[in-house]
Amino acid sequence: MADSLELTVGERTVRLSHPDKVYFPERGFTKYDLATYYLSVGDGILRALRDRPTTLERYPDGVTGESFFQKRAPKNLPEWIPTGRIAFPSGRYADEICPTETAAVLWAANLGCLTFHPWPVRRADTDHPDELRIDLDPQPGTEYADAVRAALELRDVLAGLGLTGWPKTSGGRGLHVFVPITPQWTFVQVRRAAIAVARELERRAPQRITTAWWKEERGKKIFVDYNQTARDRTIASAYSVRPRPHAPVSAPLRWDEVADAVPEDFDLATMPARFADVGDVHAGMDAEPCGLQAALDLADRDEREHGLGDLPYPPEHPKMKGEPKRVQPSRARKADGRDGRAPDADPPSGPSS
Repeated sequence: MADSLELTVGERTVRLSHPDKVYFPERGFTKYDLATYYLSVGDGILRALRDRPTTLERYPDGVTGESFFQKRAPKNLPEWIPTGRIAFPSGRYADEICPTETAAVLWAANLGCLTFHPWPVRRADTDHPDELRIDLDPQPGTEYADAVRAALELRDVLAGLGLTGWPKTSGGRGLHVFVPITPQWTFVQVRRAAIAVARELERRAPQRITTAWWKEERGKKIFVDYNQTARDRTIASAYSVRPRPHAPVSAPLRWDEVADAVPEDFDLATMPARFADVGDVHAGMDAEPCGLQAALDLADRDEREHGLGDLPYPPEHPKMKGEPKRVQPSRARKADGRDGRAPDADPPSGPSS
């Protein structure tokens, strides 16, 4: 194959350098295979990314090489790819690419971008999310089937709150459920709603589902990662290729497929045929935005009736008002003294050994 070639994408021509560079040695997939994959699912990946500030997860030398996350738009960004300015929790800003054409996806693929991480906002308003994203994360001792069971229970929780979820595989062991919402709530409010949803799901299946932030407290359960709704947290987009040896992709699903589909069904080789057959099964997602008031009312009741307030933010996030101590429980116990007692406390009463 030539040292470079040109791909026609709509009205654009995108140059692909070193198209025969192997990106997935285990499967033999090349940069050209990656680019033609994204071309084949173009309408779907663009629907997931359109106008969203997007972080690029780049593997310039393939999955066996070094990688990095690129948040700021590269200096060589073509003038036809717009950007959106996002604010990090630190108060700093960055201009990220906001794809509006499939050609932008191919341009990023040429840079070795395997996975696209879009913000849950659009560039016209980067402070008010239009998606509530729920990450069902299997912990050690659990498996994908446990995440499936949790997702089906989550669907009922969402429906009870007037919310419609759209499921997809993560491309790993878990499942993601995205809820389109009207962009009228802040990141803090959307996160609060996600916590309320997660707690309701946990109440229904406390032996199988947890909202515990600290890994040492989760046990063999499905963790509902509510912090994926915190500012500057992103989830891999639908149709993104994941950086694993067999080149899996994050696959949108219909609810009637969730029980039987498995992540191994969807990869760089198989997804084009599925897309050609059924199209983008999440194509109607943006047409059905939901309101969050019922979920926020549930959060109010949790706090008023059960004393359930905020939960810890991610470690890199500034301390927030009302947030509990951001200290690992075992470390907190050590700081207070053995068994949680203050260092100078009297030993517990009882028979001596």
